[in-house]
Amino acid sequence: MTRAIYSTVVFLFCVAVSDVKAQAANTETAQLTFVTSRSMIRIRSEMKIKLKRAYEKPDKTDGTCILVDRLWPRGLTKRKANIDLWSKEIAPSTELRKWFDHDPKKWRSFRGRYQTELKHHPEQLATIRSKVKEGTVTLIYGARDQEHNEAVVLKQFLEKR
Repeated sequence: MTRAIYSTVVFLFCVAVSDVKAQAANTETAQLTFVTSRSMIRIRSEMKIKLKRAYEKPDKTDGTCILVDRLWPRGLTKRKANIDLWSKEIAPSTELRKWFDHDPKKWRSFRGRYQTELKHHPEQLATIRSKVKEGTVTLIYGARDQEHNEAVVLKQFLEKR
């Protein structure tokens, strides 16, 4: 690549990145995807998938709220929940949920088993992906543990594919 073209590409890249960073600060953009094509660099920002506990107060920035638990959160009324979609089919199977029992020692194995289960639900995954294309999506879960729950696995699964 000649020095002039290289300089132009680097300049355009820096301008685009600074614009995207400014946008990300305002809209909580999840991820930047850089696609290169000969002498053109295109940057696409993707909407963020957020995670939130069902008992937290709803927020305007939540976007579409999807409950990803098989069971409705205990003690939570549908009015207070602010749930747009309840996708029980995408939740871990009852057997997997009972086996895991939110035990952090079983986390690695749970993740693998749940990812295997997720592959058998292409329709539900497609529904969530279409909602993500429309705007911000918040995956709602009831578990107390914010690091070891099905919503964390589902978010990572959706972002990888």
